[in-house]
Amino acid sequence: MSDSYSLPTEPEGMAASLVERFNSGKVSAMMIHYEPGAVFVARDGRTVTDPTEIAAELERDLSLGLPLQAKARHVSVAGDIAQIVLDWSIDGTGPGGEHVHLEGSASDVVRRGADGRWRYVIDNALGTAVRQPA
Repeated sequence: MSDSYSLPTEPEGMAASLVERFNSGKVSAMMIHYEPGAVFVARDGRTVTDPTEIAAELERDLSLGLPLQAKARHVSVAGDIAQIVLDWSIDGTGPGGEHVHLEGSASDVVRRGADGRWRYVIDNALGTAVRQPA
């Protein structure tokens, strides 16, 4: 994997960039994917905007040490904004020897920045899954 972690220049490249960054195991590589003020929807349904809290949420999944697989199902673009529906899974043996299987269909919103690179505005990994009130 590249040490530069370049961001995609097309919204269709977000899935591959996400997989590369996640599988690096580095929270710092993941955080570059988010524009300032981005919203991260936590597993419990809370919306998180503080970068430190977003990093903590990401660290929980990265600490499993398991690879992410992801594939974009739909990419809808309107100028500098795109919605991405992405199917993803994390599967394998966790650090404690237990089987881990997480999956979902994300509904994410990304925006092209002034530099031509795409970043998350809204990262909603659970998409339309029913969540308990926070």
